[in-house]
Amino acid sequence: MRRDPPQIPEWPHGTFLQRLGPPVRAALLELGVRRRVPAGQILIHEGLRESHLILIEDGLTKVTAALADGRTALLSLRVGGDLVGEMSALNDQPRSATVTACGPARYSVIPSDRFRAFLKGHPDAALELAAMVSDRLRWSNRRRIDFTSYPVTIRVARVVAELSRTHGRQAAGGVVIDVRLTQSELATICGASETSIQKSLRELRNEALVDTDYRRMTVRDLDGLRTLGRLDDEN
Repeated sequence: MRRDPPQIPEWPHGTFLQRLGPPVRAALLELGVRRRVPAGQILIHEGLRESHLILIEDGLTKVTAALADGRTALLSLRVGGDLVGEMSALNDQPRSATVTACGPARYSVIPSDRFRAFLKGHPDAALELAAMVSDRLRWSNRRRIDFTSYPVTIRVARVVAELSRTHGRQAAGGVVIDVRLTQSELATICGASETSIQKSLRELRNEALVDTDYRRMTVRDLDGLRTLGRLDDEN
């Protein structure tokens, strides 16, 4: 398949491609075979034994895992510039989660042996990969601490504020979060029941902090939301 050059001039902050210098980034972008998929397409299946990894070049994907009670937990969101599937590519273990395209997406499939050779040839990229994994672990640990330290409304405020930072775009009425999440997905990422999420969102609307529509959210008062989520105390 022809390797069309990516159309994104700047990669989102914190993504793996953004962390790399231009020559190393270009080398990574040449490793894989590009594919395009529509919304809803599964890129990685939880439990499968596969060794390739995926470099998302454009589009939004969600990372989910099956729970023992049959529900699906939303673990994280990944955007253009992010790597997914790197754990199985490096440790030869089954996939720990499912990755699904939330909208049309373009990505590269990179064989594990080529990626390992790339890391050996580019030590700086290996260090950035370690930093990326560390950041993801810190984010996961923060969610676990939130579950035990804060009531649901504060947890929701913290997650929504973080989503506005990582996936928001400024609009006339506030920051529109370009992630279409169901209340069930928001509940799993906040560690709460769907009923509690509905109540918390109602409280945030009543305080004029957010507006919600069908699977869409606009943050009206980001400073107020951060204050409610006690995020100002952490920065």
